Amino acid sequence: MGGAMRDEDDPYVLEDGEDHHAFWADAVADRVLARDPEEPIVIKGGISPSGVPHLGNMNEILRGYFVAEVLRERGHDVRQIFTSDDRDPLRKLPRSLANLDGEIVDLGDVNAGALGRNLGKPYTDIPDPFGCCDSYGEHFSNLIAESAAALDVPVEMISNTELYENGDLEDVTRYLLDTADLARDVLAEYQAKVDEDYVPFNPICENCGKVTETVTAVDPDAGTVEYVCTDLEAGDRTIEGCGHEGTATLREGKLPWRFEWPAQWQVLGVDFEPFGKDHAEGSWPSGVDISRNVLDAIPPVPMVYEWFTLDGEPFSSSAGNVVLVQDVLRMLEPEVLLYFFSKNPKKARDFSIERLDQLVDAFDRLEATYFGETDVSADERERAERIYPLLVDEIRAEQVRIPFTFAAVLGMTDDPDLREEIARREGHIPEDAPAWAVEAALERVDLAREWARRTDNEFNYDLKRQHRPDVDVDEATAGALDDLADFIEAGHTPEEIQGEIFEIARRHDLDVGGFFETGYRLFFDEEQGPKLGTFLGKLDTAFVLARLRRER
Repeated sequence: MGGAMRDEDDPYVLEDGEDHHAFWADAVADRVLARDPEEPIVIKGGISPSGVPHLGNMNEILRGYFVAEVLRERGHDVRQIFTSDDRDPLRKLPRSLANLDGEIVDLGDVNAGALGRNLGKPYTDIPDPFGCCDSYGEHFSNLIAESAAALDVPVEMISNTELYENGDLEDVTRYLLDTADLARDVLAEYQAKVDEDYVPFNPICENCGKVTETVTAVDPDAGTVEYVCTDLEAGDRTIEGCGHEGTATLREGKLPWRFEWPAQWQVLGVDFEPFGKDHAEGSWPSGVDISRNVLDAIPPVPMVYEWFTLDGEPFSSSAGNVVLVQDVLRMLEPEVLLYFFSKNPKKARDFSIERLDQLVDAFDRLEATYFGETDVSADERERAERIYPLLVDEIRAEQVRIPFTFAAVLGMTDDPDLREEIARREGHIPEDAPAWAVEAALERVDLAREWARRTDNEFNYDLKRQHRPDVDVDEATAGALDDLADFIEAGHTPEEIQGEIFEIARRHDLDVGGFFETGYRLFFDEEQGPKLGTFLGKLDTAFVLARLRRER
């Protein structure tokens, strides 16, 4: 049967049209509309609820979202859905989980026994180890839904368990069992160990609740199968079956994944689905073959996306290299995160927490380009004009953005008035900026502050404004501090102040490093800190002079 892949089924072909558009999602929308789909146009993503639903898992939702928005722009009704494959069996214990606030926790911090006692059972039949949702599967789905909601992406969550229990998948399951010989022949092209006894249905044992793969008899007309609860292979381990012999209806089990995916397309009327390159080389070709040659259906328009890494390493729950949308949004505005996902999906990228400032700077440049405030190429301007409106709730020319690293500097003080005063003095808030724009601009300070704390970078210092740290100052150092105060009082620039610190230390025969450390002690109660002269030059002068003269 193999060789069913047509040009229109190639998930890499979609990217060829990108040269004709400033934005890749327009090329995808063209291909979806070329099929003249019925409305609402259905865009789908999906995931099996194992481990932590991290930022990388948002690829399918956000890639689909941009295509959905483009189609809506063109006047079409769109339904974006996301299936949780929550009838899959739990095959191994995850190393970590996430609570509903998006915080990563170790298994030792929850009821891990709820998982350990239920290996082999569907996710929706396993108690939530946090005790806050009806099942482990529902807990995971709620996290995905909250991640999408945090970015204002309208996704309808669909539970696979509910599709089976409500009978939505019953007809297609019966058809596959009725044509099991054909289904076997097609699957054998893609999967080893497909013998004459293979049946494309996995019942749930009524005795122990585990998913089993051993079907001994099928009655498609009655809609039942007979089974034996045998062992389930789970990677390098075996989950023991209980040996029970029983009968299950077509609502009391599930299709194997290679059949379940095309069955979802048919039942849900899917028109477009993005997916990772693992599926592109694996279950997508078999899904196309099964869809066309077993189900006599047309598979959706595909698009493969490249994975991205987190701080240079693959996302890994077991290694602790994960981050959730909720956590990222404690450091970034939603529109900046959307901007990251708007980039070309065929290119592998790194999402670097360490260098979030570079991502923010790139977004700020895109925004400035949209408003004609930068000198860029025609292609860059076209891209900004196309993408920027899809990233923000409202286009407002009065929007003010404080540079991210400068916002991190402002985050060294908790005084909101001082933050605004410094930002205005440095020209980052225009005099005529409306109140809403000032408030929104200063919100970035708390985000940048959280970024500095999380990464413990050069901006992770707290200005000790209310109380002067107890610092021993000898006579020579006292004279040097007084000279520095006089220099600042004379009205020199931050850069001039930085250079003068070196000169003052040398004139007073002080160790330069030791003199800087005294300054850091006075202002931060730390041995080191940001570029001292530059920082002091941006603070309110009265406070700096009083602190240098040990008066406050």
